[in-house]
Amino acid sequence: MRKLYIISLLVFLFSAAGAQNLFTEQTIKLARTIALVDAFYVDSTDTEMLTEKAIKEVLKNLDPHSQYFSADEVKEMNEGLEGNFEGIGIQFNILYDSIIVIAPIPGGPSEKAGLRAGDRIVTIENESVAGTGISTTGVRKRLLGEKGTPVKVGIYRRGVKGILDFTILRDKIPVNSLDAAYMIGNDVGYVKLNKFSATSEKEFSDAIDRLLDENMDKLVIDLRNNTGGYLEAAIRMCDNLFSDRKLIVYLEGLKTPRQDFRTRGGGKLDDTRIVVLVDEGSASASEILSGAMQDWDRGVVVGRRTFGKGLVQNGFSMQDGSMIRLTIARYFTPTGRLIQRPYSDGLEKYVMDYYERYSNGELMSADSISFPDSLRYKTLVNGRTVYGGGGIMPDLFVPIDTSWYSDYYRQLISKNVITEFILDYVDQNRKALNRKYNTFGKFYDNFKFSEDEIRDFIGHAEKLGVMYKEDQYRKSEAQLLRILKGLIARDIWDMSEYYEVVNTDDMALNMAVELLRDERRYYKILGSK
Repeated sequence: MRKLYIISLLVFLFSAAGAQNLFTEQTIKLARTIALVDAFYVDSTDTEMLTEKAIKEVLKNLDPHSQYFSADEVKEMNEGLEGNFEGIGIQFNILYDSIIVIAPIPGGPSEKAGLRAGDRIVTIENESVAGTGISTTGVRKRLLGEKGTPVKVGIYRRGVKGILDFTILRDKIPVNSLDAAYMIGNDVGYVKLNKFSATSEKEFSDAIDRLLDENMDKLVIDLRNNTGGYLEAAIRMCDNLFSDRKLIVYLEGLKTPRQDFRTRGGGKLDDTRIVVLVDEGSASASEILSGAMQDWDRGVVVGRRTFGKGLVQNGFSMQDGSMIRLTIARYFTPTGRLIQRPYSDGLEKYVMDYYERYSNGELMSADSISFPDSLRYKTLVNGRTVYGGGGIMPDLFVPIDTSWYSDYYRQLISKNVITEFILDYVDQNRKALNRKYNTFGKFYDNFKFSEDEIRDFIGHAEKLGVMYKEDQYRKSEAQLLRILKGLIARDIWDMSEYYEVVNTDDMALNMAVELLRDERRYYKILGSK
């Protein structure tokens, strides 16, 4: 293994440097140093560890987004972005040392084999996994595997005597990037994406078709806390939003010639009023889409200044399956705005700049953000003023809502009280909930926790060390009950229903919907009509 790491590093350096004819002493010095240590150092050494540390230290001195990934990290990262992984296809959680099936993934091998929501996995390949302290990682390690390979699981099911044995053939399991798609009233569609993956454009297009069938004529695209992903996915999503070929983004670097990325034209939503929701967690591909919408005066961007991640990485694979993602260029919006925020003062300052948004007032007031004249740009259709310098500054600012936040709520989250309570609640009441609320609409309109159930929740929290504080509970009560109700909806139906519940009092979303329904104000912000 040590020799393989040294050879891999040498091959990488030679192949990367060879393209630029840079076979110099400086190019191979790092690999030579590790080879000398391996060959002659007085004590035994972990060459794999030394190599990885050396690579990480080199990259740390370049920019915040050039990174090294181990082979395992590469595999996990690709699963999320490629849109699938290989396994048995269940959503699960661990409660009281038991593996509970939240839901089989529709069409997946577990659903086909007969697993149901609420089942408890007690054995995997005849190994007991109940009451053993198994972790989420341990479950994944045992259930993931190559397509076509079998795995035996023993299931405890309420109301059934004994353990049910299933043999499940692993298969490719889809990983969705679209969390929610539903109608708000009879005119506004809402879609939320958590990342931009290989399947995002199809997921988005399919969702739009469903919403159009429900008479949608306005749309909210929620990219809050969407950290990005594939550039191509963002471009192809934009195909739906523009009627003609439009420049969406271009990239350029010292050794990377300018490359332009355009839509194909003919978008099915070319006349639809659109609001894009962003916040400080929106990065990379999210900033590309929202920046293009803003630069072409195609839609209104609502929320808070985005993260500011506009460095382009290319992946260079090593022989052992690890990878170096090296920054090769920068992203620019159609007007020429640089998306990347400054990082010349080092990684620590770069990271702290992001967190300082919480302390310098930026999340509460747009007035706390100032831009020099050199960062002013004009949009390409209506000539509105927009700003560069890192991140996308929205057209309509929405402060972060902390009116419901309390130390009590924070402790509930940190102690995992909310998740545990709902898992237990749904496990005990699934049949009754399904009987009483046979559609999500009935649940949405009618479900409320009883006073006894609220007392049970408070008592459960106290058992886990979160003591009840009347004033803080009342401050967080409405939001807390929404989240609890939303989690029930997620476990009985899906993630889209969760967001439909928790979004009911979302300040930014409500402002977006009001804006879309106020045609005059919408176009006034865009500088037209």
